[in-house]
Amino acid sequence: MSSETPDDALAADLQTLPGATPTRLELLGRLGLRTVGDLLFHFPRSYEDLTDLRPIAALAADVPQTAQGEVVEIEGRSLASGGTLVSVVLCDDGVHCLEGVWFNQPYAASRFRFGQRLSFSGKPKWRAGHWQMNNPRVQALDGGAAASPGVVPVYPLTEGLRPDHLRPLIRKALDRCGAKVVENLPESLRGLHDWPSAAEALRTVHFPRSVEEALRARRRFIYEEFLLLQLGLALRRREVRDRGRAPVLPTSPTLDLRIRRLFPFALTGDQDRAVAQICRDLASERPMQRLLQADVGAGKTAVAVYALLVAVADKHQAALMAPTEVLARQHFRTLERYLAHSRVRRLLLTGGLTPRERREALEKLRTGEIDLVVGTQALVQEDVQFARLGLVVVDEQHRFGVHQRARFRKLAADPHYLVMTATPIPRTAALAVFGDLDVSVMRQLPPGRKPVVTRWVEADQRERVYQRLRDGLTAGKQGYIVCPLVEESAVLDVKAATETYAELQAGPFREFRLGLLHGRMDEKEKDEVMRRFRAGEIQLLVCTTVIEVGVDVPNATLLVVEHAERFGLSQLHQLRGRVSRGPTAGECYVFAAPGNDESRERLKAFARLRDGFALAEMDMRLRGVGQFFGARQHGLGDLRFGDLIADADLLSDARRDALALVKADAQLRRPQHARLRAEVWRRYGKTLELAEVG
Repeated sequence: MSSETPDDALAADLQTLPGATPTRLELLGRLGLRTVGDLLFHFPRSYEDLTDLRPIAALAADVPQTAQGEVVEIEGRSLASGGTLVSVVLCDDGVHCLEGVWFNQPYAASRFRFGQRLSFSGKPKWRAGHWQMNNPRVQALDGGAAASPGVVPVYPLTEGLRPDHLRPLIRKALDRCGAKVVENLPESLRGLHDWPSAAEALRTVHFPRSVEEALRARRRFIYEEFLLLQLGLALRRREVRDRGRAPVLPTSPTLDLRIRRLFPFALTGDQDRAVAQICRDLASERPMQRLLQADVGAGKTAVAVYALLVAVADKHQAALMAPTEVLARQHFRTLERYLAHSRVRRLLLTGGLTPRERREALEKLRTGEIDLVVGTQALVQEDVQFARLGLVVVDEQHRFGVHQRARFRKLAADPHYLVMTATPIPRTAALAVFGDLDVSVMRQLPPGRKPVVTRWVEADQRERVYQRLRDGLTAGKQGYIVCPLVEESAVLDVKAATETYAELQAGPFREFRLGLLHGRMDEKEKDEVMRRFRAGEIQLLVCTTVIEVGVDVPNATLLVVEHAERFGLSQLHQLRGRVSRGPTAGECYVFAAPGNDESRERLKAFARLRDGFALAEMDMRLRGVGQFFGARQHGLGDLRFGDLIADADLLSDARRDALALVKADAQLRRPQHARLRAEVWRRYGKTLELAEVG
């Protein structure tokens, strides 16, 4: 008896499969396929339904069909353009003909012979009095029997690798190992959703009898993928909540009034709801785990300040962490403004401190002499210790994910924590990436805040836009010109910030005070530029997307974005948010030369829509989840089979089932959940920093 385990069988090298020649192995390697398991789970991207078999006379235009007949004509010829054409004509009744055409494939003629019986499959077009198919799928008819290719999978391939190379290898892999594929789904869930077994679904994905059957088999694996992710998030959520006790930080009517008096404005209804949810969490001994997401300008910072001050009032320390030093300093200035007459002891901790300043700051944190600290990633370094940390607020961009959040547990035993996102996140994406958090959503803008006038302008309107900027600057307003690059590129024909700054300073805006800001400047330079801009010493700031998040200069109401086609919708919306900070309506002009329909649709939507959640949803549809979250989301956003938008129903099912499983079996220790437990740990244990559950 063989001692080979299922894992051993799937981990076997592809060279062990008959027919896996060195050339084929090299081509498969380009696709990342090196083991039998890799090959079995290399799923088709789509399917061609070629089961519609018709006589040639009954063909219809532009619908996938199959027709058969006898080869009556074979012709190869050169074209005036320099290419070649091969034409093969089938006839099934002596009258009606179907022509198959192959361009620039002179070798194609050698595949055919007169009198041969074939089927052609594809989308026919009526040309010059007869039916024609370009590059039809060809099948030889043995013994003259009527047949169609059936449902044909369309795989992601690489140059030199044809489907007829790939499918025989997949069949051999299925015959050898298909039955050994491990079943992760317990019978209860397979029965609940009527899912086929893993082995059955795997064979159906590659060799289906119908498109419907193929898609159902694929959905079974998408559901499994979502379920494993949701189980990981549910286990982490339960682990954090059950692990220990957070400090109880209650809010009283007196404290509520004291905090609200610090704000120079009344909170909106959405802000009030978010505050109430956060206060309810802080008053519990269970550690708060909440995501606060708000549309641009909806005032999430004020809500965060409220939470921080509750912690301080209850004799605990509070920390606010930002992704960049520019944003950390912005937050600290905001707090300084609100707390100008308070006794809250506060500190800014960033990487820019001198060694002596840092030592003194850390000592004050350790001894409890500091109530409130604002900082960057410097807050989670090994030498940072708190006397009595009660709350951590993390203001990250939407690229921030669970793996990074897990590091904050180093700050204290069990603080409450609040994660804020700078970009609205579509619900399905939030479920997948922030599924271990409760969510507060704010859409409502403060009263008096006017929408930004947005215009997509052509290059020939540049002088008109510049004149509009000059008029605004003369009237005392300030503005931004955003470029996609810091310096000129030999590869990309786009405007760079340094060159644009030099051109504008010497030309169209020479009578105005210009400044330059980009990510390659050191923190002191950036801080000085922003200080001068806030003070009005700089009228027009030429910059990169370093201003995308957190920059708050109410007098800056003019924005020009160069090469807007290079930015996603969410990023454009963030940039537009820089000129909607005060009571004056902002103006946003985007120069763009979109190279495709998708880019044009994105720009039209940006000019038309003001709702950040709607724009984020469209951004994810157009650009994909990976680009929406960015590279730092690696580990959770990387779904192999599922699509968070197209498969949103399966994500919801998986989340519901995962929560029910963890509620019934907190550590997945029941025998029927053993495979799920092992697979969750294998995939997400380290990413989510889960305690060992097996």
